[in-house]
Amino acid sequence: MSKPVVVLVHGAFAESASWNGVVSLLAEAGVTTLAVANPLRSLSGDATYVRDVVASLNGPVVLVGHSYGGQVITQAAAGNDAVKALVYVAAFTPEAGESALQLSGRFEGSTLGGAVVPRTLTGGGVELSIEAGKFPQQFAADVDPATAALMAVTQRPVTEAALTEGLADGEPAWRTVPSFFVWGSADRNIPAEAMAFMAERAGGRVQREIEGAGHALPVSQPAAVAETILAAVAALG
Repeated sequence: MSKPVVVLVHGAFAESASWNGVVSLLAEAGVTTLAVANPLRSLSGDATYVRDVVASLNGPVVLVGHSYGGQVITQAAAGNDAVKALVYVAAFTPEAGESALQLSGRFEGSTLGGAVVPRTLTGGGVELSIEAGKFPQQFAADVDPATAALMAVTQRPVTEAALTEGLADGEPAWRTVPSFFVWGSADRNIPAEAMAFMAERAGGRVQREIEGAGHALPVSQPAAVAETILAAVAALG
């Protein structure tokens, strides 16, 4: 098998540049990457877009999702022979029918609900952003304050519909595709207990919790994230 391309899918309240530190480390290891601009409009639509990106690469892929991006890669990988491994970075790992909102509320500890602000959309529905003043502590508590302040300004809003849409029916990809997990113990968006539960349920080959780390792992812990991705690449032989 040819060397896989690592496709990085950001989640809500982030953007593709959030992977910059991880991309640099993977490049040093000789791994080709592509950071996707996740639309954050609907789970089904976002997953279709990622499938299109995967198809355009014409070869094996390791899909990596952060936060809501875990929902997206799970759906995008279903029945997709090009996807050889899944890496969940502080990410949702849903079963059929489960939404990001359901999974985040399954265990106590998330304070995200008190930090988001809605924006009404002309086409219907609302999109959500994290209030700028609350963003650093909520999303990026272990990120350099100046960087966290920039992230608050450049965050990409997500529609409420995307967060409430359940994974499509059928067998979730992580039941048949090798999965790898890394998350932080001090995550305020998705409780660490929830992520440990999802990693165990999926039978993750790597299940790593980083003590004291917050939600923005690709920014605050790029080495740990890159190590987890490289473990997935190495497992493919």
